[in-house]
Amino acid sequence: MSQRVSLFVTCLVDQLFPKAGLAMADVLERAGYEVEFLEDQTCCGQPAFNSGFWAEARQVADHFLDTFDRADYVVVASGSCTSMVSHHYADIYRGDPQKMERVHELEPRVWEFSRFLTDVAGADDFGAHFPHKVTYHDSCHALREMGIKRGPRHLLSKVRGLTLEEMDVAEECCGFGGTFSVKFPEVSGGMVRTKIDSILRTGAEYVVSIDSSCLMQIQGALLRGGHSVRTIHLAEVLASR
Repeated sequence: MSQRVSLFVTCLVDQLFPKAGLAMADVLERAGYEVEFLEDQTCCGQPAFNSGFWAEARQVADHFLDTFDRADYVVVASGSCTSMVSHHYADIYRGDPQKMERVHELEPRVWEFSRFLTDVAGADDFGAHFPHKVTYHDSCHALREMGIKRGPRHLLSKVRGLTLEEMDVAEECCGFGGTFSVKFPEVSGGMVRTKIDSILRTGAEYVVSIDSSCLMQIQGALLRGGHSVRTIHLAEVLASR
């Protein structure tokens, strides 16, 4: 079995949350994998796709397919970006049999980070130590399109000193939704305030998720509300000492 993985860090991790990408590499190396970062990578095409610009999304997806064509595994720092490749590339390439063949050949090699650890690497204990009370936010794409729920919580259960306190609306959307938060700011703001109220009721010090986009939305609302709770990507927790 191949022991080499290629990171797809996503736009937000690359530009705003590089610590999450570095933590992913650290954890994967602890799991015994050789990690590569292909510098030609850009975006998965999701923003254009969600906004209805499918022709533009195909151009970006073309580049993704070319960049990761020879990767043994592509490990992604986001449930939503993983879902874009594994679910929606088939939508934007419908009617193009040659591209569809390439998509279907790549799909089995594309994995969201936490699911790769549990389902491929078969690893759950990385010697992490994070002595804090945390709560976990289920991001929409990961939960609803990828069925990811138990895995991240299982990984958190192996972190020394960590206490997981579930919020009462863990599965509710934080209101980001990419361009949704820009087009419908009032609705987005109302949704994240509901999420913040639930987070505060847990007494958690940190909110953990596998999507930096959700964490950005939640962290912004926490800061505007003057709350001390902070957000952190799952990879950063697993890489902590």
